[in-house]
Amino acid sequence: MAAGGRTTADPPSHQGCAISSVRLRPPAHRGELRDRHEDGHRLHHLLWRLGPGVRVCSSAVLGGGIGTRAWILNAQVAGGYPRLDPDRHLAEIAAAEGLTGPGAGLMTAADVAAYTTGQDGGVTATVTAGLGVRGWAAAPDTATRAAHRPGPAEAPERPHRPGPAEAPERSHLPGPAEGPVSPFRPGTVNIVVTLPVALSDAALVNAVATATEAKVQALLDAGLDCSGTPTDAVCVAAPEPGPDGGEPFAGPRSTWGARIARAVHTAVLAGARTAR
Repeated sequence: MAAGGRTTADPPSHQGCAISSVRLRPPAHRGELRDRHEDGHRLHHLLWRLGPGVRVCSSAVLGGGIGTRAWILNAQVAGGYPRLDPDRHLAEIAAAEGLTGPGAGLMTAADVAAYTTGQDGGVTATVTAGLGVRGWAAAPDTATRAAHRPGPAEAPERPHRPGPAEAPERSHLPGPAEGPVSPFRPGTVNIVVTLPVALSDAALVNAVATATEAKVQALLDAGLDCSGTPTDAVCVAAPEPGPDGGEPFAGPRSTWGARIARAVHTAVLAGARTAR
């Protein structure tokens, strides 16, 4: 339906650029690979239209946390991502797709069209693997002192101005006498897991931990000396629980946790081998 003088043939405009989208092919478990043109770049995003009655637990920059979600979006952006409002950007892409209701949105500079999947006992894991910037989670303090530029999967932090009694923070933009900011390199591993059974709140959180453990195992099995990238994100989607409260466990030795682990391991291993 046309609105505000725009015809239905006109793609929506977002910050001076047009986003158009066409369906290409579906990945596993109700997802769609979509194509769009933005700021002169041809980019892709994966879209899950979950419908009513689905809960998502995620670390997504848009719609993170635990709650009912109608959709999940994993959007590719160009390297050197210049915007500091990734949540708004994701909302713009969702609006261009005609999505309504609450959703969860992730970003990555990796090639979303190169997504990989793993399936086990009704669980499906879909992964986009960008490993240009990788390392260990428990890195030495010196690794965090360099200037930090928010990656595609991170929300920008509000600037902090230290008071008189506060010391300057170590992580800051360098001054003229300091080295230049390192150029951005693509690097994010995004994981979306869908289950056919309801999980309790605790099990949803446990499922995210299980998926993360399986991711690290897969990276090591792929011969990569790392636990991931600084901007990795996980989404776990499952039906809303009924009176029974849902499955109580999702650790790697529980029935559904084991399936999550194997599906994620399969998908991440396939993605890591091609992203090396």
